[in-house]
Amino acid sequence: MKHLRILVFSAAFGNGHFRAAEAVIEEIRIKEPSAIVTHIDFGDFLSKRFNSVIKKLYFELIKHSPKLWGKLYKQTSKLSPKSKIQRFLNLLGRSDFLKYIQEFDPDLIVCTYPTVSSILAQLRLEHILQVPVVTVITDYTVHGHWIHPGVDGYMVACEEVKEMLVTAGILEQRIHVTGIPISPKFEKKKDREEIISALGLKPGLPTFLVMGSYGNWESTRKICTTLADSGPPVQSIIVCGNNKKLYHSLQDLVASALNPLIILGYVDNMEELMSAADLIITKSGGLTVTEALTMDLPLVIYKPIPGQEEENANFVQRIGAGQAAGSDKELEGLLKCFISHPEELEKMREKARSALMGHSAEQTVNQMLQLVANSSKTQRTG
Repeated sequence: MKHLRILVFSAAFGNGHFRAAEAVIEEIRIKEPSAIVTHIDFGDFLSKRFNSVIKKLYFELIKHSPKLWGKLYKQTSKLSPKSKIQRFLNLLGRSDFLKYIQEFDPDLIVCTYPTVSSILAQLRLEHILQVPVVTVITDYTVHGHWIHPGVDGYMVACEEVKEMLVTAGILEQRIHVTGIPISPKFEKKKDREEIISALGLKPGLPTFLVMGSYGNWESTRKICTTLADSGPPVQSIIVCGNNKKLYHSLQDLVASALNPLIILGYVDNMEELMSAADLIITKSGGLTVTEALTMDLPLVIYKPIPGQEEENANFVQRIGAGQAAGSDKELEGLLKCFISHPEELEKMREKARSALMGHSAEQTVNQMLQLVANSSKTQRTG
């Protein structure tokens, strides 16, 4: 019996595309343990120099010129598959893609990054590629770069994204509202009291989770100072990720803080930290938003980057599951409000609880496997 063969393409432009791909793979291995799955970074098919330059430019814009990034995002948001820019992008790594795909001989190709999705969709449209292509959109909005009539199936976050795709000319039957796929571990029930105890925190005290692994470390330190010296008591978990400068800068704050602060570096148990928290202060990547909402966790989104992050923040505010702060002063005001009025957090938690269908990775993979089955049936009867 032939084992199912699946190729998954993501890209290292932000962590969300990679995490969505890994969530899909994790669920495939649950449903189809014998499947042969390979996860590839889109950048591997580009020249090392070109890939390095593009990544550096992207991260520099995000970090130092977010308004310029927002302007570029907006100007290209209605990008057509027939535009000169898109036709150029559709040629990136094309021949290497085809060669690799032919050697792997997959039954399905999954893309969580728009450029590779468009390249493969164009090959589908030209009948050069005979394998179904699925695109997983990793935000609560749609940029034109994601949109291509050659995609066989779209997996999207919500009905609003589906409507955007339909308006852009994508056939409705090709669009499935599955939610953004996240690791199944975020769906499992956790013992909050046990986790609080293991962290050395106090049961019953409001707990705020701060994602400080991004942006300006000085701004994150200000957030921590506000929480450390808050009059109404609150305890905080600060995740610094790989930001060593931030991690070391917070050590002196712990000793002088009126309130408990737990300072962590890189972590791989985010689902446990989220289950312990009453509020998360974070950026608004599509995966982080989905993880938090899945765990009924209210969000305060700090300085969302113009573009997809801003749209994700708008979604969170629209459904009532969180607030956005565009400045340190706004953030400080929100934190003081939520510390003094925990009932406001509970209102947002209720909105978060009803925001998503849940089991997003499972629903995504179910639709993918159905597409493979339908494709195989068509080939047998064609």
